[in-house]
Amino acid sequence: MRIKKGDTVLVICGKYRGKTGKVLKVLPKEGKILVEGVNIVKKHQRPKREGEKGQIVELPAPIDISNVKLICPNCKKATRVGYKISKGKKSRICKKCGQEI
Repeated sequence: MRIKKGDTVLVICGKYRGKTGKVLKVLPKEGKILVEGVNIVKKHQRPKREGEKGQIVELPAPIDISNVKLICPNCKKATRVGYKISKGKKSRICKKCGQEI
């Protein structure tokens, strides 16, 4: 996976195209990610105890990783991710500015 938890991403297609957000969780087996403020769904929750009220909770739902682009922290542009191996360590690099992410 080229995108990790804590990265800032830009949604490039779908209902939320153009929105940016922080990655909350990565689901590598499904190829999906949870992005803050994107793909919000409403979940109806039952009361847990007697006398308590039920409620509607808004949660982010996973979106496909192919629908987002990483925003480089150095050049602040949406970019693809490349890899560079130096001194036996693999690191992610920005394809636009060449800086390490």
